[in-house]
Parts: sequence; structure tokens; C-alpha cells
Amino acid sequence: MDVEERLKLITRYPAEEVLTLEELRGLLESGYKLNHYIGFEISGYIHIGTGLVSMSKVVDLQRAGVRPTVFLADIHSWLNNKLGGDLDLIRRVAVSYYTATFKKIIEALGGDPDGVRFVLGSDLYHNNDEYWFLLMDVVRNLTLSEVRHSLTILGRKMGESIPLAYLVYPPLQVADVFALGAHIPHGGIDQRRAHILAREVALKVRFYPLTVDGKRIKPVALHHKLLPALNISDKPKSKEELSEMKMSKSIPQSAIFVHDSPEEIRQKISKAYCPPRDTEYNPVLEILRISAFREERKEPFVLERPAKYGGPLEFSSYEELERAYAAGQIHPADLKNAAADALIKALEPIRAFFQGPGAKILQDMKDLVVTR
Repeated sequence: MDVEERLKLITRYPAEEVLTLEELRGLLESGYKLNHYIGFEISGYIHIGTGLVSMSKVVDLQRAGVRPTVFLADIHSWLNNKLGGDLDLIRRVAVSYYTATFKKIIEALGGDPDGVRFVLGSDLYHNNDEYWFLLMDVVRNLTLSEVRHSLTILGRKMGESIPLAYLVYPPLQVADVFALGAHIPHGGIDQRRAHILAREVALKVRFYPLTVDGKRIKPVALHHKLLPALNISDKPKSKEELSEMKMSKSIPQSAIFVHDSPEEIRQKISKAYCPPRDTEYNPVLEILRISAFREERKEPFVLERPAKYGGPLEFSSYEELERAYAAGQIHPADLKNAAADALIKALEPIRAFFQGPGAKILQDMKDLVVTR
């Protein structure tokens, strides 16, 4: 696979932004073995935004010859009071439910789960003096204004009443990039601000310098699209506002979970925001795209319609389908049915896992969600 093919894989949908594309090309041209990382808080069920969207890009990176790392951020989750702030519980969920689910999704998407490194935050930090020197070095090179600016909209609105833990979080994220040797830190577009901080301090920190062939570099940040919540009532006014309107584990009606039954998937999608002819921030279109058009299709996608409305339509690409929807050739109800069918098919291996060898893992997680 040449550089252009690798670049195409890394930057294709659902990728939305690379900081910077020229630097990424340079890394690929160097021939150096590159490392990637994406971090996740440990909280509730894994939804399709976290599962299908994030992991599809992990699989693309793996195919492009990059070594992927999934970072299970237990300490960060504890700081954010996830799972009631019970650190032992957070760790158990990380090494059981999260690890098993991500591995099964990677496999279902055609990747090699054994080739993905899973790192628990506690393990990275334990008996690691150099990490703590790195963290202090990061803090030395950041201002309070920069850290505040990197917070979520909610965090910035809290003013002086903001918990100090929220301000510790971004420097931890920055330090993780270097401690994991991640040439390509990756996340949703909502992680952009933290990754920019990492780029700003990259040439200043003395510990865990990021290098390629002995030369210090800035990390190349890769950001993927966020799936809009199913229950949004209007389009967000900006990408930043979208980060507050994405699918959320803590708001079940906003998300489809990777273990949901076909009936649950159909029911949720039937109620989803899907205005006629509107292709911007449309969760149903995005679900259909990640489910049926992630790979180049070998045969047309058939969208079923009642005969009285013209019968089935065929599309060779997502772009064709999007244009047809924008032109009013597809009714929202037909689009929803097609998206539900495609997603049910895409999630079948994950459902089968949780109905078989992973049944106890999911049941333990369900018991936890009920008690919490």
C-alpha cells in the first residue's frame, strides 16, 4: 500500500479533520512505524457513535499500517465522577465490558482486535515517575486561559464555580498523548481543543518527547464526525454546539447502543429527527452512511419504497443517496426503514456475541446500570 492509499484510508469518512494533512503525509512518507491513540471515559453502555464510528476509524488506521491504541481512561472517568466516582467499579467495567465490546466491534468491522493495544490509565501511571514529571512539564507550559478554553461549553459556562478536577482533565489528556507515544491522537471533533494543546506544547516538554527518526514533531490530530443525537429538535448552529447535541450514553433516548435489539433499533430510529430534504446534521442519514456506505460498495444499495411511490431505488454511493434525499425523492419514513435495516445488519455480530459468550458481561453491565 503506497502513501496515497494509506492517506486515503486514514482521511476517509468518518474522518472530518486532520491537523495537519501535510504533516500526516510527511509522517507516512517517513516510513516510520506510527502510533495512534484514542481515549474513552468509562461510564454507561457503548453506543454506535463510540462503537461503530470511532472503531471504524481505528480499523482504517490499522489497515494503513498504524499501530492503534485504545486508552481506557479510568482516572479521567473518576475525575468526572462517572459511575458514581467508584474507581474500582470504573476499572472493572473498563477491563471487562469496554474491552470486550471494542474488540468484538473491531472484529466485526474487519479489523484485528489482537493487533490493537488496550491500555488502562491506572496501568500507564502506576510506578511511572516520568509520567508525573511529564504532567508537571505540560502544566508549566499551559496557561489557565488555554485550559479553560479547552473545556466543553458547559465547563466554560461554570465560571469560578467550576470543579478543579475539570481543569486537571485537559493537561492529563495532553500528557497521555506523549506518554503513549501517539504520533496520531484521535477522537471526535469535540476533542479538538485538547489535541491543539498537545500540539502547542509538543516541542517544549522534556519528558516523553514525540519523535520520528530522532526528530521532535508535533502530534498529528485526527478527528472524526460526531453522530447527532436521535432526539435533537433542530440543527446545531456550529460544530461546537453539535458536541453538546451528540449521542450520549447518559441520555438513552438520544442514542442507539451496540447491543440493542432489532425492535429497539427500529423504534428509536422511527422517532429520530429527520426533516424532509434536509441532509445537514441528520442522524438518520449518518446512521445509514456508517452502516451501509463505510466501504466502497461492490453492488448497489437498494432502498425499498412502496410500489405506489415508485418502488425500490438503487444507489452506488452515499453521495447519490444524499442528493436523492435532498431532492425529495426519498420520504423520511423510507429513509428511516432503510437506516434501521442497515444498522441491524451491521450490529448483528455484536448482538450475537452478547447473546452468546458475552451474555454475562452484558448482564453484569445491565445490573450495574440499574443500581446506578
